Amino acid sequence: MEEYVVNTTNGKIKGHLRNNLVEYLGIPFAKPPVGDLRFKRAQPAAPWEGVYDAGKYGKEAVQLEDGRLKGSEDCLTLNIRRPMEGQNLPVFVWIHGGGYNTGSASVPLYNGDSFAEKGILFVSFQYRLNVLGFYDFTTYPGCEDFESNCGISDQILAMTWIHANIRAFGGDPDRVTIAGESAGGASVINMLAIPAVKGMFTQAIAQSPLPNCIATHKTARENIDIFLEGMGWSVEDLKKLRTADPYEMQKGNTYVAEKHQYKNPGIFLPGPIQDDLIPVRPIDAVRNGSAEGIKLIIGTNKHEGTLFVHPENTGFPNNWSMIADMFEKNGHTPAVSEIMHHYQPSLKGQELKAVLNSAEEIPAKELEPFINFATDYAFRVPSLKVAQAQKIYGDVWVYHYEFVSKSGKATGMKASHAYELPCMFANKDFAFSRFIFDQESEETIDALIEAMHTSWVQFIKTGEPDKKNWPKYTGYDSKIRIFDRVTRTETRDCSTLMKVWKDMRFYEN
Repeated sequence: MEEYVVNTTNGKIKGHLRNNLVEYLGIPFAKPPVGDLRFKRAQPAAPWEGVYDAGKYGKEAVQLEDGRLKGSEDCLTLNIRRPMEGQNLPVFVWIHGGGYNTGSASVPLYNGDSFAEKGILFVSFQYRLNVLGFYDFTTYPGCEDFESNCGISDQILAMTWIHANIRAFGGDPDRVTIAGESAGGASVINMLAIPAVKGMFTQAIAQSPLPNCIATHKTARENIDIFLEGMGWSVEDLKKLRTADPYEMQKGNTYVAEKHQYKNPGIFLPGPIQDDLIPVRPIDAVRNGSAEGIKLIIGTNKHEGTLFVHPENTGFPNNWSMIADMFEKNGHTPAVSEIMHHYQPSLKGQELKAVLNSAEEIPAKELEPFINFATDYAFRVPSLKVAQAQKIYGDVWVYHYEFVSKSGKATGMKASHAYELPCMFANKDFAFSRFIFDQESEETIDALIEAMHTSWVQFIKTGEPDKKNWPKYTGYDSKIRIFDRVTRTETRDCSTLMKVWKDMRFYEN
């Protein structure tokens, strides 16, 4: 295997040639956040002697996924794939999703081969998740020396390392596009607002972001109190966090996921905190021009909520009683009737009180109004607010992913959350891809991949996703790109939707 050695600020790194691409995997960009650095913000990796062999991925962050505990506290690494030839290549930085709770940069779907094969330098990185990365214990007695936004600090340090070193790998630090999906998409929106990364990228792609998934220190306590209950701890037990087995913490984290909606309907799982790293809420920061000059693609999937709204252990409200409670807790009770009639027109003429008094557990087949509510509340409405804010300061393009595959129809998931990823990554062979494309014709699959993946490649390379067919976003009645069995551009007037939601805010105090 041929050696590919580059010099970085930390030392020499050896890459490997595989499948006609040069890979540098598992590069440490930070000190291992263990021991005294647990619940501390990321610190730059120390220089190393000799040559670091970047031959395999680093470990993912600690997490419980599909009932399996995995990952390591020592997880802060990044990965680079590039074509064999070329200098000053455009750079594409991918931030994985997973609700700030699960996920990894080493998921095969995210290998980035399809981008590197087209002359793009592809980068991905790991960051701390859930309890170790996004729980804010700083306001609890005995935890005053803990730090908030540890996972955000990981992302900032990864971007800092990339900015300082990417030229050594053949990348152009002045042509960096950041992108992500779900929590990764939200991280992209956060970066539009984070002062520490200003100037480190010129373009951004936010896929199915949750722009309002950011808490204050006060609202963060709502979820951490549930965590304590799930652990069977009192506040005095929090000192155990310093030395506890990181896997043990997943007991409380799982309990939060199961219970948080029933205590505070509509609240998000633990995520970023509004603090010195993110001093202004991202949507408001973008409105104030924090991302001036940044080109942005942003979009959502038609049925995001099908992944989150369930009859039991729901991730967002699943009945009108929960929604009424959500609005009451946030001072928006007068708006409940209008919201109810918008999402369930069959209830028009009925009084809210009568609906709530007759409310019983909603069967899965009757969840559509609440799925649509969650889709708009968490994803579509705040994403449109970001687009509306950023268009004043930079070029914006908006898309909607509406492809309902045969498997999506059969399972009821439709065009759900994350279902665009196989198309965007042009990856038909990953297990999730095979599920989505099951029984679809090659012609259908290839056309959808061509439409979406090619637009991303063009944007990364030229700053325009599709000059001929995808116009810039102009407002709530703008033309947007629709990715579907027949990809097209259509005018989608969202004015009524945005008037229904106004500028109502939830769990921001």
